[in-house]
Amino acid sequence: MSTLFTPLALRGVTLPNRIAMAPMCQYSAGPDGLPTDWHRVHLGSRAVGGAGLVLSEATAVVPEGRITPQDVGLWSDAHVDAWRPVTAFVAGQGAVPAVQLAHAGFKASTYRPWAPRHGGVPDAEGGWTPVGPGGDPFVPDYRTPAALDEAGIAAVVAAFAAAARRALDAGFAAVEIHAAHGYLLHEFLSPLTNRRADGYGGDRAARMRFTLEVARAVRAEVGEAVPVLTRISATDWTDGGWTVEDSVVLAGELAAAGVDLVDTSSGGAAARASVPVGPGYQVPLAARIRRDAGVPTGAVGLIVEPEQAEQIVAGGEADLVLLGRELLRDPYWPRRAAAKLGATPAWPDQYARAF
Repeated sequence: MSTLFTPLALRGVTLPNRIAMAPMCQYSAGPDGLPTDWHRVHLGSRAVGGAGLVLSEATAVVPEGRITPQDVGLWSDAHVDAWRPVTAFVAGQGAVPAVQLAHAGFKASTYRPWAPRHGGVPDAEGGWTPVGPGGDPFVPDYRTPAALDEAGIAAVVAAFAAAARRALDAGFAAVEIHAAHGYLLHEFLSPLTNRRADGYGGDRAARMRFTLEVARAVRAEVGEAVPVLTRISATDWTDGGWTVEDSVVLAGELAAAGVDLVDTSSGGAAARASVPVGPGYQVPLAARIRRDAGVPTGAVGLIVEPEQAEQIVAGGEADLVLLGRELLRDPYWPRRAAAKLGATPAWPDQYARAF
């Protein structure tokens, strides 16, 4: 029997299989960060395709937390209403709809990838002043951030909690906190980007404080039955940066704060890092955290073959696999994988005539 196609229980929610759609920014929001028909079709087709967990792209908790002016958000009741048709369709196909709550920090107010220009978006074109742990931009052509003071940090924590509450109202059944890829929470975690001397900088415990405050606030807001995941960058892949040993400690603290699964990615805090990209290159990070911290993990990164995904979960390296670009190429990968691994594909009735 295929382990990949066994259920996974996370608190009061049970995923029908161990395949998740990883959060992938679409940079296609309507005015004021509202999701559109693109998001309904994009996320909905992956639910039809058989993914057990369908995660939204990075969804900003405040307007200035967007990566680009075209990012989606969840900072108002209008966003709740706009997300409801998306989550209803995803759930109607048997998948679990989940939202990744995010704040881009000093990587905010940039052009989307296919724009003719790159770098920071000026105010005249809809940009804004980003925030971060300090006053240095990520790279020279990004905008210079304003350093968050303690009141600003508290406001961001409250915004994550409020967005988590709105997520449940919008029909999401699980919440992921984005603390990876050089965005705000990761900026506070990494010694490469956090040079503060107050209670949110310095040693590892102080650098973890912001992320843990967000985790506790989100858990308190959603109650005991809703799964909370956290995506982390398990290593900065750079000398003097955040390490997998740091991540083991963080994972244990996140679990104590009420996080149910650590979605294990890497990188993003250093503009130049030596990353050993290859098939499953981040899986050992998820396996290390799962083993040493004793917490469930998700593995992500160049997972493309059904047999590869099966080995990851069957071999105890992770509890869940998250597919990104492979699901962009083939929304029906989970159903094709089920057939290849001897599980029941269970195509929707509307498509059954093809099989």
